[in-house]
Amino acid sequence: MQCCRNKKFILEIEKFSKVLKDIAEPNRLKILCLLKERPQCVCDIWQCLGLPQNLVSHHLKILKNLGLVSSKKRGLNKIYKLNKEVVRKYIKSLNKLL
Repeated sequence: MQCCRNKKFILEIEKFSKVLKDIAEPNRLKILCLLKERPQCVCDIWQCLGLPQNLVSHHLKILKNLGLVSSKKRGLNKIYKLNKEVVRKYIKSLNKLL
């Protein structure tokens, strides 16, 4: 009954559903999978996925806004890596909801 009556819990569900929607995009899942292996620059990611660089950058921006990905400037490149702390937080939230 908590799912239907507790306003705080309902807000948490609504917020988390947006996160799930953003993550569920297939190319974003592929990017997360690639970054699980090792940190990479956009040039490595778009070549591996066969997507245009600007589309990969768009997906990375969304993942970065969710906190799932962080980046560091290295020379002319930005290196992206998976933020495992945030991934664990989202897994914990999903576990709590279900």
